Amino acid sequence: MAESVQKRSGQMETIRKVLHYIKKYWLLVGMSLALAAVIVALTLYVPILTGDAVDLIVDRGLVDMPGIFAILKKIAVAMICTAAAQWVMNTANNYITYHVIQDIRQDAFHKLENLPLKYLDAKSYGDIVSRVIADVDTFADGLLMGFTQLFTGVLTILGTLVFMLITNVPIALVVICITPVSFLVARFIATKTYTMFREQSETRGEQTALIEEMVGNQKIVKTFSREAAVTEQFREINGRLEKCSLKAIFYSSLTNPCTRFVNSLVYAGVGIFGALVVIKTQGIGLSVGRLSCFLSYANQYTKPFNEISGVVTELQNAIACAARIFELIEEEAQVPEAENALTLTDARGHVQLEHVYFQYVPDKKLIQDFNLNVKPGQRVAIVGPTGCGKTTVINLLMRFYDVNAGSIRVEGHDIRDVTRKSLRANYGMVLQETWLKGGTVRDNIVMGKPEATEEEIIAAAKASHAHSFIKRLPDGYDTIIAEDGGNLSQGQKQLLCITRVMLCLPPMLILDEATSSIDTRTEIRIQKAFAAMMEGRTSFIVAHRLSTIREADVILVMKDGNIIEQGDHETLLKQNGFYATLYNSQFVGYSA
Repeated sequence: MAESVQKRSGQMETIRKVLHYIKKYWLLVGMSLALAAVIVALTLYVPILTGDAVDLIVDRGLVDMPGIFAILKKIAVAMICTAAAQWVMNTANNYITYHVIQDIRQDAFHKLENLPLKYLDAKSYGDIVSRVIADVDTFADGLLMGFTQLFTGVLTILGTLVFMLITNVPIALVVICITPVSFLVARFIATKTYTMFREQSETRGEQTALIEEMVGNQKIVKTFSREAAVTEQFREINGRLEKCSLKAIFYSSLTNPCTRFVNSLVYAGVGIFGALVVIKTQGIGLSVGRLSCFLSYANQYTKPFNEISGVVTELQNAIACAARIFELIEEEAQVPEAENALTLTDARGHVQLEHVYFQYVPDKKLIQDFNLNVKPGQRVAIVGPTGCGKTTVINLLMRFYDVNAGSIRVEGHDIRDVTRKSLRANYGMVLQETWLKGGTVRDNIVMGKPEATEEEIIAAAKASHAHSFIKRLPDGYDTIIAEDGGNLSQGQKQLLCITRVMLCLPPMLILDEATSSIDTRTEIRIQKAFAAMMEGRTSFIVAHRLSTIREADVILVMKDGNIIEQGDHETLLKQNGFYATLYNSQFVGYSA
């Protein structure tokens, strides 16, 4: 019982949020409702005219042709006006629906840009994509159906009841007595379908995540012969999706036959009771024409129940999808910048980490009381076993995550008091994982400096040793590359990322396994280019190949989130400690 109340409360909350988005277009909503009322009034007026025409041809030899033709003209005018109003209403409904969807997608995408990295790290990309794309599309279909059919259907029911009460109260009461059956049926179906459609949406998101992961990592899957395991996993998820989809479809498919049964009851009740009234009163209390009008009303009255019940089913699916979208939109955004946040300019590269504590999850400690003072122009290498916190330090320096305690300062300013944009603009970052956007090679190089000249671009490419392979491409710097550089090798993609940093030359550099995908010969040249690039710039170098960091001014050896050794290459080797063991293991062949 409590669970059911909670579900209804959740549904109402979602509907309230949807109405908040619709409120912006209240004038168009009002116009749509007014046009729906006009359509209903004209639709209900036609049966009256039809009944009057029937009364003009009841008896042999008493057919009033002029009167019939006059009625037919009125019917034609009413049908033309109905069609025009229907077209305008549908246009308005389409405008409202797709502008509401545009607003929701805009808010969802904006939230994605402002979500903390911990949320994106904890969620599968497929599920997020499913929410923004598939769930929004499903919600759009349900919303459009609601505007198109729900308003008209409800007004048709209410209008028909009013017309029937005006025409004949007893017969109208028969219709009203049978009506609650439709509501009970609709409520039962709506209650069942919401839960099932929500489960369907969640399972679909899980399936999308698996497919994206499998397609994006197809080489790894094939390398380790994981096809069977992945297929089995997909089969299991697909099976669950099949089951919850079948349940949702089963209950929603009950809608039409159930409502048609109720409709038949209404039509039969009107026909039998009306015929008895005509016979008893000899057509005085109720004429044959008025009875035919009533039967038309019975059809018009029951027809919206079919439509509304179908709409209710779709709306349940739409509301379930909308709830997932709003969950994303309402996720806690990253810590907002202070109102008086400083813009970091003319940074020289003085970085201080003072008593820094950080952990991704509360019960798993990582960085404990981390202290570091980096002078301008120093090269700081961070080494250590996997999971020791090397990349975490980089995340903290870039403020992808905020420290739990302590502070990180750049030029004496706590980075939490500095705008994220200005902080990150002072760092040049080359990661092990490359990222390129769909577009030309030139577009990818100038990402951090759009105003760069052709000479600057070529100079940066030559410095990174990317110029030679770029010139061999079909259109050189104007060559279109696929999203994420799909038509380039991993080494070529990384050279472009290095070129991107070479072009900007910020005062601080972060190199996280920057040459991991480059052959040894090219790496030697890149290291020389890095050396020239790092001259006078504060540099943080994360490396597993310790041969690449021998020239660093300071080498920090990390283990379990703590600095256990610190010094230059020669000093640390002489200490014959953990660093010496790591270094020797790469050349002598034994492991720590």
